Amino acid sequence: MEIKKNKYFWQEKNLEQLADDEWESLCDGCARCCLHKLEDEDTGEIFFTRIACRLLDIPSCRCTRYAKRCELVEGCLDLRVGFSQFHWLPSTCAYRLLAEGKALPQWHPLVCGDTQAMHAAGIGIGSFAIAESPSMDPSDFVIEWLV
Repeated sequence: MEIKKNKYFWQEKNLEQLADDEWESLCDGCARCCLHKLEDEDTGEIFFTRIACRLLDIPSCRCTRYAKRCELVEGCLDLRVGFSQFHWLPSTCAYRLLAEGKALPQWHPLVCGDTQAMHAAGIGIGSFAIAESPSMDPSDFVIEWLV
């Protein structure tokens, strides 16, 4: 996807002002948001698991049904539709970083121009995620991010 507008649009606009192509280009493709999460009811803290959404192609870190994901997976969210809370997203996520007023990391494809830099930095989930299964207890698969 080629962005024909200002190369650094994310520095000049807030998330609500982004065009659809700009919004989509912010996704680095790590698929961390596609992992099942648990929330501590007392603290609100979010814990990520190694369990990937059933629609995720784990090796490529891409959703196999992206356009219909919210219809097919209960709890899947379209961040652009009436959603403004980004705290549950991974700390490396561009949407969360920008919502918090932070810069994109150097490995982000929009910054470095390399779509594989995110994988080289160890951000993508392809090397550790596992496919979901109804018999799994997500609490057995909680992970801690190193980055």
